[in-house]
Amino acid sequence: MIPEIDCQIGISVYSTKFPGIGGRIRVKPEDFQVTELISEKIKNSINDQNGYAVYKLKKKKIDTNHALSGIFRQKGIRLKSLGLKDASAITEQFVCSGNKGKSIESFSSDKYSLEKIGFVKKPLSKKDMVGNHFKLKISDCKNDLESFVEFDKILNFYGYQRFGSKRPVTHLIGKAILQMDFDRAVDLILSFTSSYDSKENNEIREKLSDRENYQQYFDQVPVQMDIERIVLKEMIEHGESVRAIRAIPISLRRFYIQAYQSFIFNQSLSAAFLDGENLFEAQSGDVCFDHNGIIGKYVKGMDQNLALPFVGYSYYKKTRFDFQISKILKQEEISPKDFFIKEMQEASSEGGFRQAAIHCTDYSSHGNVVEFSLSRGSFATILLREIMKPDDPILAGF
Repeated sequence: MIPEIDCQIGISVYSTKFPGIGGRIRVKPEDFQVTELISEKIKNSINDQNGYAVYKLKKKKIDTNHALSGIFRQKGIRLKSLGLKDASAITEQFVCSGNKGKSIESFSSDKYSLEKIGFVKKPLSKKDMVGNHFKLKISDCKNDLESFVEFDKILNFYGYQRFGSKRPVTHLIGKAILQMDFDRAVDLILSFTSSYDSKENNEIREKLSDRENYQQYFDQVPVQMDIERIVLKEMIEHGESVRAIRAIPISLRRFYIQAYQSFIFNQSLSAAFLDGENLFEAQSGDVCFDHNGIIGKYVKGMDQNLALPFVGYSYYKKTRFDFQISKILKQEEISPKDFFIKEMQEASSEGGFRQAAIHCTDYSSHGNVVEFSLSRGSFATILLREIMKPDDPILAGF
């Protein structure tokens, strides 16, 4: 049985035959350890002379953005990360200064530590990160983790956190924006409820489902609902939904659109798998990534990984997956040109391609601990989903 929340985010298949061991993850932060991997070229270019300072940030019980804000408050230095790491894990990642010459010495606080490792000639960017290494403990599980061997047969779905985890709503907001139904987008942000959310949060959301209540309940909206407060304030002051959506930071508005694209991608991958398409080997006419992440047509004998379209306004129809994708777009009542948003051009998206299968290396397991490395953009929770086959992913710590 596929859990209900999986279906809500477009995942309707398992790609492995393994029966699943159940269990829970993230019982303690130590159970979920993530180490960022950067390219050998960059590793070898780090020197101890001058340039842009590079640090290793280790953290626990805090996400990347909050840790970097804390460092700025304490030390007055702005650092950029290559990727975001969440709070419910122990993580190690590279961060880099945007200014030449200015650097600080290593220091630590109760939630994070910063260790200076040298300098680089130009600031590090996202593409310098090649992946992540994971060491994960699965609690309360059946004891046959070591018999899982299908780690090379896992589809590269977008994981739960892409959709808001406990409240899978980001893709629905994205769709409403694409359909230029800004009233609906506002309603989803303020009043979409989930059985996984807290009683207090759901109660305030119920009240906000009636626009007459906006002014009355504004002060009761918790501080951590910062986006909801931004939208509410605009609605109270101006009553214009498009203006309220525009008040949300651009990075988050783009994220809503990307979440909807991720939903379509998950659905496309599920449908292609159910239709019997081979998603683990590329064939003539396919679009692929080479080992450097460069996209191109399939070339026999070359080391390439199959890619699937990530729908946007430049959607490329000429793949063997157009049948499934076009069918999904028709059901969704969305067309590729909708991803160019006239009323909000800054959030438009041309789309692209994403690897069809997870590329997993250094896989090993012992007892109830599993270790592996994944390339950038793949989700450890998607690999764990195939190992655990949880009845309820959210209650299992996903």
